[in-house]
Amino acid sequence: MKTSSVIAVASGKGGTGKTLVATNLARVLGERAQIIDCDVEEPNVHLFLHPTVETITPFTLPVPEVDFSKCSFCGRCGDVCQYKAIVVVGKQVLTFRELCHGCGACSLVCPEGAIREQPRLVGVLEEGRFDGALYAAGRLRIGEPMAAPLIKAVRRLARDGRTVILDAPPGTSCPVVASLKGVDLCLLVTEPTPFGINDLMLALKVVEYLGLPHALVINRCDLSNGELEEICKRRGIETLMTLPQDRTIAEAYSRGQLIVESHPPYRKSFESLAKDLLLMVERNGGKGRGNLLGKNP
Repeated sequence: MKTSSVIAVASGKGGTGKTLVATNLARVLGERAQIIDCDVEEPNVHLFLHPTVETITPFTLPVPEVDFSKCSFCGRCGDVCQYKAIVVVGKQVLTFRELCHGCGACSLVCPEGAIREQPRLVGVLEEGRFDGALYAAGRLRIGEPMAAPLIKAVRRLARDGRTVILDAPPGTSCPVVASLKGVDLCLLVTEPTPFGINDLMLALKVVEYLGLPHALVINRCDLSNGELEEICKRRGIETLMTLPQDRTIAEAYSRGQLIVESHPPYRKSFESLAKDLLLMVERNGGKGRGNLLGKNP
């Protein structure tokens, strides 16, 4: 199954306006869009789009449970585990459920058949609609240390024939990589501040390493001293849209309002952004298309 296009909206740091761009972009795309909130630790797309959630599905990972009446304490399970989620110490087998990635290798190599897998709740998957468009999100259970498995699961909720907008987590850690792998295009949102530029450079290293076509949105652009624009020119990064430092936009955002609705003149800007993004995807041949639904995005 293939989607029409998969566009991730990301940023090197939090607070740059990533969700603002993703949600307004989804709004102007309308019924053609599906937005997926991949920031499973702090999902907030729903605060702006107010979707009707139609299904909530528990997401579990299989973790090992040892039958000590069969176990010979050979240690093969611990040897094969790359994450040290199961360790044999003398005549004890210690399992660290929160470290388990659910690969099942320990049960496969156990010569005694002493390991069986039991589901462990990691979070939930949500699916719904807003004004004819589709919405999906993951919500990680409080205290869970690993977001990536849930992100991979929520990505697989992408539906055919839609322009899929992924609202990625901020930063450049494992959850971000899990969100970006296999997309057609990454739209980076930044601001012309010292922290914004520094973290943008880190984000660029990630998207370049993954081989993703990418472009830029500059928020609070009127704070620029020209350094960010010079970096973009030097590296050949296209800036598709700029947004000014505007207190009224910030106030609308704090109330959970979309700026294409609270500030109608910006609708044309976001419609132009959507058009440019889809043209970029077409120009780049949709390199990531079809990978979004793979088992290992």
